[in-house]
Amino acid sequence: MALMQIAEPGGFPSERRQQMRAVGIDLGTTNSLIAVVEDGAPKVLPDSNGAFLIPSVVHYEKDGDVLVGANAQSRVLTDPLNTLSSIKRLLGRGITDMPRLGNKLPYEVEVREGGMPTILTRYGPVSPVQVSSEILRCAVSAGKAYFGSEIDGAVITVPAYFDDSQRQATKDAATLAGIKVLRLLNEPTAAAIAYGLNESEEGIIAVYDLGGGTFDISILRLTKGVFEVLATGGNSALGGDDFDRVIADWLCEQTGIGPSIDPSTQRLVMTAARSAKEDLTLAECTSITTLGWRGVLSREHFYKMIDSLISETMRTCKRVMSDANVKSNQIREVVLVGGSSRIPLVREKVNDLFGCKARSELDPDQVVALGAAIQADNLAGNRQSEDMLLLDVLPLSLGIETMGGLIEKIIPRNTTIPVSKSQEFTTFKDGQTAMSIHIVQGERELVSDCRSLARFDLRDIPPMVAGSAKVLVTYEVDADGLLNVSAMEKTSQVVSRIEVKPSYGLDENEILRMLDDSIRYSKDDILIRNLREQQVEADRLIEDLTSALDRDSDMLTKNELLSLQQSIADLRIFRAECSDHNELSVRIGNVAKTSESFAERRMNKSIQLALAGQTLEALEKG
Repeated sequence: MALMQIAEPGGFPSERRQQMRAVGIDLGTTNSLIAVVEDGAPKVLPDSNGAFLIPSVVHYEKDGDVLVGANAQSRVLTDPLNTLSSIKRLLGRGITDMPRLGNKLPYEVEVREGGMPTILTRYGPVSPVQVSSEILRCAVSAGKAYFGSEIDGAVITVPAYFDDSQRQATKDAATLAGIKVLRLLNEPTAAAIAYGLNESEEGIIAVYDLGGGTFDISILRLTKGVFEVLATGGNSALGGDDFDRVIADWLCEQTGIGPSIDPSTQRLVMTAARSAKEDLTLAECTSITTLGWRGVLSREHFYKMIDSLISETMRTCKRVMSDANVKSNQIREVVLVGGSSRIPLVREKVNDLFGCKARSELDPDQVVALGAAIQADNLAGNRQSEDMLLLDVLPLSLGIETMGGLIEKIIPRNTTIPVSKSQEFTTFKDGQTAMSIHIVQGERELVSDCRSLARFDLRDIPPMVAGSAKVLVTYEVDADGLLNVSAMEKTSQVVSRIEVKPSYGLDENEILRMLDDSIRYSKDDILIRNLREQQVEADRLIEDLTSALDRDSDMLTKNELLSLQQSIADLRIFRAECSDHNELSVRIGNVAKTSESFAERRMNKSIQLALAGQTLEALEKG
C-alpha cells in the first residue's frame, strides 16, 4: 500500500511560506492545555491566570455569564448543579452509557431526542458539545493572547479509542468555538512526537496513557519519521476520576453518610478524595478531614482499592500487544502519558509488564499538548524540511448489510487510515429502482450482532432484470477517523451519499465484547452465514421462478406446470425448516435442474423476439 503525506483535513499547501499561527490543544477530561512551537521548540501557554493547566470545568452564572477553568472550579462546592466537569466522558455518548460512566454525576442530566444527554443548568439545557466548546474557547484565548491575533488552525487531540461519533462530537465542539481543525490527532501519537521518537531509527514503542477520564494503550511502529499504529485499545470510561470515586465511596462508608447524597456533599467528598490521591503519589499516608470526620488513608490501602482498575489496564495492554502480534520483549520503549500515570503503583506494573523502565522525563500532563503543537506546526507548513507520516488504524470493521441480514465487510479492523475502499453490489428483484444502504460496525457475521451506524437510500436506479444493475458502494475514512459512504449506480451515474454521524458511541467494554464474541462464536457464525446465504439463494430462485411462471406459464404442459409449482412450494417449506446449509444447497440444485427446460424455452423465446424484424446486416453490426 502506498503511503501518502497527510496534509488533510484543513492542512495548508506546502507552497505557502508565510508563518502560520497554529496551535496544539489537549482537550482533557480533567485539565486542558494549549501549546505552540516557538523557535523550533514546543511550549505550553499559560491562561489569563498564568496557569498552564486549564481545569476542564464550566460554570453557568445567574446573570448568564460563563466561567471556565480555575474561575469555574472555584464554584464546584458552592454551586455543583451549574458547575460541569469531566464532560469529555459524555462527548458522543448516549444516555444508555450513563451507568458505565458513573451514575453519580453531580449535576442533572436529561434525555433528548435520539438518546443524547443534556445537562440542566440555570442557563438552560446544554449539550456536552456546547460545554466542550467553552473549554476550547478558553484555551484558544491563550493562543490569541500569545500571537496578538486570531489563530489559523489547531490540532486537537483525542483518545486513540474514540470512535466516530466521539471524534465528530469533538470536531463539532471546535467548530462551535470558531476553531479551524487542522486535524484530530490520537493522544499516544502526539506523545511519541513530543518525545522526538519520529526521529528515531526503526523500532516498536508502546504509549500508556492514563488520564483523568480515559485510558489508552497504543503500539506504534516507527520507521524514520513514519508513525504506524499497529494496534490500539483502551477504555474511554476509566481514569483518575475512577480512583477518586473509589476513595470517595470509602469516605462515605467511613462517615456513615451512605451513597445517596446531595450534589454539594458529593462534590465535597470528591474534592477530598482527589486531594488524598494526589498526596499519596508522594507520601506513604495522608490525613483526610471531611464532613466532620478525620482519618488517615495509607498508600497500601489505596493501592488495594484501585488494584482491579489498574489490572484492567494491564489486561488491555496484553490484548493490544496480541492484536499487534508483538511481544513485550520486542517493544523498544514505553512512554507514560496522563496525570494518573504518576501513581507509583501504575509505573511499577507498567515496568513489570513491558520489562523495561517507562519514559516519563516530560511532564505527563503536558506531553500530549506539546506533540499536538509540533504536528500543528507541521501541518501549517512551518516545517518545510520535515517529513512525518501519521498512520492510524480503525478499531472495528466497517461493513454493509446484504440480503439475509448478513454483513459484507468493506474495511476490516486495524486497517490503516486514511483509506478508501469500494465494492460492487447488485439488485435482488426485477425492476428494482431503489436500494437501501445500511452501514454497520463490528466483527460478527449477522447485522443483529453488530452495531448500526447509519442508513440511506439510493433511488432512481433504472429498472432492470435482477442482478443486472451495478451499484458501487464506497467507504472513505479520513485522517480523523470520520466515515463518509457513497453509492453510485454505474449505468445512470446516479449517486447518493452520507456522512456518518452516529447518535452516540460505543463503550470500550462493548468494543472488547464485540471482539471477544467474534472469536468465541466464529464457528457458529460461519455456519449461520452459510445457512443464510443458501436461504437467500433459495429466496432468489423462488422469486425468479414465480415471476417467470406469472409471465410464461403457457409454455409448459399442465403436468410440467403442476410439477414445477409443487417443486417451488416444497422448496419454500424446506427453506423455512432446514437448518443445514448443505442440505438446502442440494435441494436448491435439484429445483434449479428441474426448471432448466423451462428456462431454455424462455431464453429461446427472448432471442426470437429480439431477432424479429432484424436483417442479417443489422445483426452483424451488432
